Amino acid sequence: MGDLQEKWDNIYRNKLLEPTASSVLINYSYLLPTEGIALDLACGQGGNALLLAQSGLEVWAWDASAVAIEQLEKHINVKQLNIDAQVHDVILSPPLPESIDVLVVSFFLDRALCAQLYSALKPGGILFYQTYCQQKTSEQGPKNPDYLLADNELLQLFPEMKVRIYQQDALLGDPKKGLRNQAILVAEKV
Repeated sequence: MGDLQEKWDNIYRNKLLEPTASSVLINYSYLLPTEGIALDLACGQGGNALLLAQSGLEVWAWDASAVAIEQLEKHINVKQLNIDAQVHDVILSPPLPESIDVLVVSFFLDRALCAQLYSALKPGGILFYQTYCQQKTSEQGPKNPDYLLADNELLQLFPEMKVRIYQQDALLGDPKKGLRNQAILVAEKV
């Protein structure tokens, strides 16, 4: 992993906040199944993984940062949750086809990986995705366009899925209200 792992290790060494789940997962957690395997991809400190495990799912949490995984493991031990946290390069080793029931991706974007992520979901599996967009009302998020979604691009990255929820407010209306700088998708594999 090299430079990428070092970059994220340094970020998480200085980020000692309590892990929080992404808003797409918090707001739509009622759509989660009552059992199954969930993957929190690029999990960071594991806020999504913690919420998924507390919902009764068996959870895999993968991140390139060993520091982030160490921080998550402390929470797993204290809360005694069913989470398998691993330092894992998803680009080199994506999840196996039809291996997971729930996939959560927040603030991670690798367009070339999307077909494999779709394939990793079992039939009926649910994708919760939230990341940054090109149309932003503030400087929040990355500046590199490789990591920013174009208008409606998130829908185009998973065209075979049945959309349950999609939101991308972009620059419309009052920039102080709504979901700004990001897009969210909840979709089901049919």
